[in-house]
Amino acid sequence: MSNFVAPEVKKFVAWDYVVFAALFLVCASIGVFFAVKERKKKTSKEFLVGGKQMTCGPIAFSLTSSFMSAVTVLGTPSEVYRYGASFVLFFLSYALVIIFTAELFLPVFYRSGITSTYEYLELRFNKIVRLAATLIYILQTILYTGIVVYAPSLALNQVTGFDLWGSVVATGIVCTFYCTLGGLKAVVWTDAFQMIVMVVGFVTVLIRGTTLNGGSTKVWEVAYEGSRLNIFDFDVDPLRRHTFWTIVIGGTFTWLGLYGVNQSTIQRCISCKSEKHAKLALYLNLLGLWTVLACAVFCGLVMYSHYKSCDPWTADFISAPDQLMPYFVMDIFSSMPGVPGLFVACAFSGTLSTVAASINALATVTFEDLVKKCFPNLSEKISTWISKGLCLLYGVLCTSMAAAASLLGGVVQASLSIHGMCGGPMLGLFTLGIVFPCANWKGAIGGLLTGITLAFWAGTGSFIYPAPPTKSIPLQLSTLNCTLANSTEALTTAATTAAPDRPLLADTWYSLSYLYFSAIGCLVCAIAGLLISFITGPSKGEDIPPVLIKPVCNLFCFWSERLKILLWCGVRHDSLEVDFEKNLHKAIANETGTDDTFKNNINKENKRQFPDYNPEENSYTNMSRETRL
Repeated sequence: MSNFVAPEVKKFVAWDYVVFAALFLVCASIGVFFAVKERKKKTSKEFLVGGKQMTCGPIAFSLTSSFMSAVTVLGTPSEVYRYGASFVLFFLSYALVIIFTAELFLPVFYRSGITSTYEYLELRFNKIVRLAATLIYILQTILYTGIVVYAPSLALNQVTGFDLWGSVVATGIVCTFYCTLGGLKAVVWTDAFQMIVMVVGFVTVLIRGTTLNGGSTKVWEVAYEGSRLNIFDFDVDPLRRHTFWTIVIGGTFTWLGLYGVNQSTIQRCISCKSEKHAKLALYLNLLGLWTVLACAVFCGLVMYSHYKSCDPWTADFISAPDQLMPYFVMDIFSSMPGVPGLFVACAFSGTLSTVAASINALATVTFEDLVKKCFPNLSEKISTWISKGLCLLYGVLCTSMAAAASLLGGVVQASLSIHGMCGGPMLGLFTLGIVFPCANWKGAIGGLLTGITLAFWAGTGSFIYPAPPTKSIPLQLSTLNCTLANSTEALTTAATTAAPDRPLLADTWYSLSYLYFSAIGCLVCAIAGLLISFITGPSKGEDIPPVLIKPVCNLFCFWSERLKILLWCGVRHDSLEVDFEKNLHKAIANETGTDDTFKNNINKENKRQFPDYNPEENSYTNMSRETRL
């Protein structure tokens, strides 16, 4: 029980519910609009990748909205409030991630003509590798989506009085509704709308909070005095939770697993009408990531300035740090009905966009990697209905998984830990395939299993045995100006308790920064994969279509043609003049020794589904105006 008198903070009123409900209504309406508009287009490709006619603008908004979820809206300001503004170093991580994605991974995926990223693994390795990666992705995405649905619902429930399971179910129903009806186009345009709502919500909170706390200069001064602006900590200790190195290096690996090889991202990029549009969407999305991150970090500083002498978490006015942001909003907008509803709409915009992206990506992966493998001769009409049915199934499943998310702690750390444990080894697997021609399917499977095992070992251990406070180092929070409930009870001292027994690894391996889980999984997967490949006999470069390999050595060996060709490991990049996307179909046709006719038929399938593909421009052109957005 709190020793302090909690100030009266109002709950939701009618106008708040009206504003919040309007968000759900608009999102559902977008799904209905595209369901009606696209009703004559029966193909599963139209439903899953928007007919490959999307432009860079809405895709950029969609990418930002999908990954800047409620975890960012609620979790990042709380992180900054408690640990300082070092989170702003993700600016560097995001930039590195987008560059690697746009220049290394995207060109290979786009030019290969795939719908699911895991199709690439079958083209490069075999069916077994594709199936293993697909199952891991499904597990990762369902777990992550559970957190994204549950965490904001819980935080908002306990602060605003908004019904917990009502919001969970409403989120699941609305996302499933517009995903199932409108497909990728509905998801992308809804995400674009939700991105705008998210930024407007943040800016409203920033303006009001800054005004109440004496302006931006005063907020900055208070943050400096409270050590919240000590951003550059160059300690190389990997056990420290957030330092320059953990955020820039560990954060880059974590987000690269999210962006570079994640189906949700790549599905949007390959839905663009040209590779140029896809790359431009990624770079525009970087501006969006920076904008949302800046808003979230500054919100954390404003929140600290407001509560510098009466911290609501230490004073037990709230039960978890993730409730700080909703509590702050209800506090500063208590006299402005409807505005708290705008913030809740902002938080749920992030949730809706992420859940919708997950549902759509899960449906795509399951259909392309599992259903079509078992039933290759399905008609387009049946394929489209199966795709919609999968959206419905995963909508129910992801909503149900929200119940398990309550066991995982803080939303930022929990979500990035899951992405690190699963996304890191997956990043290593795709890196093996795209960068190292010598890697074979045995190395790919062995590396993936080794990376997953080590990453989950470290991650699970960190959940069971959290790192000691000396490594996470939360900054000082004060209750000096809080009103005491009872002066005789307020200052009682808790009895000392013996520290629980911890195994030897608890203060070393299990205390590793959660941002390094992805780096461990990726590097171990790549190293183990290469070792196993060399032991079992490396792949012959001549047997690998150049379209499946990115010759990164060209960047470093431009001064020596001979060394460059040596590092190609036999892959015939010279015959395709490196700009191999113009010769995709020739490369696939020349492939020998494949274990499936899938490789030989990829060109035929793409021409059938998209008859207006222009290989000279790397784009899908001359489609009717009706399909353009």
